[in-house]
Amino acid sequence: MKRLLIANRGEIALRVARACRRLGLECVAVYSSADAASPHVWAADEAVEIGPPAPRQSYLNPAALLAAARHTGCDAVHPGYGFLSEDAAFAAAAGEAGLRFVGPRPETIAVMGDKARARAEAQAAGVPVVPGSQSAFRNSAEAARAGQALGFPLLMKARSGGGGRGMRVADDAAALSRLFPQASAEAESAFGDGALYLERYFRRIRHLEVQVFGDEQGRVTHVWERDCSIQRRHQKLVEEAPCALLSEAAREALCAAAVRLAAHVGYCNAGTVEFLYDLESEAFYFIEMNTRIQVEHPVSEAVSGLDLVAEQLRVADGQALSFAGGPPAPHGHAVEFRINAEDPGAGFRPSPGRLAAWRPPEGPGLRCDTAVYPDCLVTPFYDSLLAKLIVQAADRADALRRAADAIEAFEAAGVATTLPFHRALVRDPDFRSQAVDTTWVERVFLERVSGAPAAAQ
Repeated sequence: MKRLLIANRGEIALRVARACRRLGLECVAVYSSADAASPHVWAADEAVEIGPPAPRQSYLNPAALLAAARHTGCDAVHPGYGFLSEDAAFAAAAGEAGLRFVGPRPETIAVMGDKARARAEAQAAGVPVVPGSQSAFRNSAEAARAGQALGFPLLMKARSGGGGRGMRVADDAAALSRLFPQASAEAESAFGDGALYLERYFRRIRHLEVQVFGDEQGRVTHVWERDCSIQRRHQKLVEEAPCALLSEAAREALCAAAVRLAAHVGYCNAGTVEFLYDLESEAFYFIEMNTRIQVEHPVSEAVSGLDLVAEQLRVADGQALSFAGGPPAPHGHAVEFRINAEDPGAGFRPSPGRLAAWRPPEGPGLRCDTAVYPDCLVTPFYDSLLAKLIVQAADRADALRRAADAIEAFEAAGVATTLPFHRALVRDPDFRSQAVDTTWVERVFLERVSGAPAAAQ
């Protein structure tokens, strides 16, 4: 590999560009007309405009991306996360165009991106799965019949994609019939596939995930787990590594299960195996696999000392994993806070506009991945993520103390952000003592900080 097309935008495009610099690779940025002034454009050796702001005409346009790669002499493409990162057809088209795709093989993306097929693979690998349907459904009548057999409550989930799109909880058959069309339409809009499958819904869980890695030599290992339980409407807000709740035996079992599944499907490059952890039974269950680098990969980097994006590039170039013998022992504790252009006081409504001020905190144990700057325009066309603030310290308590100071010092003005939410969160006694689950933000925390009634669950 000599020249890489970065088929993405914003902070992940900047992150990939930094890894290219570290490895001596040239990189080419792509941008829509709305992103002409984005720092990821400046950071690359060359940049190509690929279309108007609408994602379908730019970042979700495979023909435009591949044309940019040909025009600039690239021999590889990194999809980042989101957009086409888990699109098997795009990965296949990149290969047919003579490009190395920085990610798993197209057939692996197709199998693990179909959540019903991924469940079957997990079962075949001996990994516990959440009780649920063996296939996906396209109409509510079939789903309701299956739901009666499975038992309620049930979670409807999009067969394709992730990020909470297409999810609804049904407490009975009537609710399933009522909510299915909504979830299906949302999944169709987000992923081009309205099929949904059903899973048993657990009321009090933690959301854990394991960073896995494979290389072309057939080695598969992990980089420990992350706790992603602070969520709103299935959207992650805060991630931590490691999960301080787990015993060493549970941690080893969780990571071993993730590696077992990745090895079973011949996984190559970076991926994440996601589990729910039932707080009542202390059992974990596979829920899905993300066949890409994750937004929250920096917390794994912080506790492992690895550059996971550079590792992706090496593996795509045919090199062996640098840690094929096993992951480095985790060091300390890291927490990532997603700083979004959203108004927490208005139901996390997106808040596009111009940033009048922007100054992330600096200091020991702090890292801020961002692609915005003072006076830049936050457009309404893309994800509302402005920055990821990563805080590391010797243990969780110290990390949260450091985070409280850092978030207090974080200056942002001109648009509403989630900084007030995070300022309250890091001081909340439930969060600090880990008395939380994936619905805690909506059940308890938002009412506590606003006085408004909490969302029903």
